[in-house]
Amino acid sequence: MARGDLSDAQWSVLESLLPAVGISRRWPGCRRLVDGVRWRVRTGVPWRDLPFEYGPWQTVYGLFRRWQRRGVWARLLTLLQARADAAGLIFWEVNVDSTICRAHQHAAGARRRGAVQKEPPGGVSAEPEDHGLGRSRGGFTTKVHLACEQGQKPLSLLITAGQRGDSPQFEPVLNAIGVPRPGVGRPRSRPLRVRGDKAYSSRANRAYLRRRGIRCTIPEPVDQVRNRRRRGLRFGSRRRFRSRRFISGCEPSVCRRADAPAGKDGPAVITEEGRISWHWRGAVCMGLHLP
Repeated sequence: MARGDLSDAQWSVLESLLPAVGISRRWPGCRRLVDGVRWRVRTGVPWRDLPFEYGPWQTVYGLFRRWQRRGVWARLLTLLQARADAAGLIFWEVNVDSTICRAHQHAAGARRRGAVQKEPPGGVSAEPEDHGLGRSRGGFTTKVHLACEQGQKPLSLLITAGQRGDSPQFEPVLNAIGVPRPGVGRPRSRPLRVRGDKAYSSRANRAYLRRRGIRCTIPEPVDQVRNRRRRGLRFGSRRRFRSRRFISGCEPSVCRRADAPAGKDGPAVITEEGRISWHWRGAVCMGLHLP
């Protein structure tokens, strides 16, 4: 077993979830191929440079592509979330934040009409017209919006172009939270409290949280406080916002930077090379499992 590969305990947990996503447990080479995908996401090398001990690179890439198009990586993440919630390992105080990832020059060139592309996006998720790529101050970038609970476990993920603002994606990120409950019942989607930085301080976001009965800890910008006092509206003291590292809820054990969402611990995630968003989304889902 190479460094970074799944241990026997980790593989036993993952193997037990494979039948639930339509994958046979009797596939003898499945573990080696999954380790190959994880190695590529962790190192960020081209697929053709994959060590032969994981098998032919075409086979490893084929597994990654098929599972992403079928939504296997996302469903495995959902099942792992349900397993953690049943064990009481998820603390339902959610932090929302985003991070910018610089796109590699090879990420350019995707067609706006995916149907005429050599490899149509397809799959279970819709491909945006901009493929999650845009121009921002950092250049050719994409942005990852993440909701993460206090135990450093991701709950929802959203990919947009790099120039998209954080506040408009606040509701979609929270609406994407859905952790299945054991037995019957609807997935749990309402956190106890939501934390965010000043980018999420808007009337629309606070009204959305009030409608859902969710408490929040979001600091107000100076201009909003000044305008509120000028209008004579006093809603009492806001809870003091504690620390930047509690916004993202992602410690260095999960990611390299304290202000970056989980899943950015692999070079294949830090520098985007995929031309279409569903391809790179699979790398992010794999990055969320990196030790």
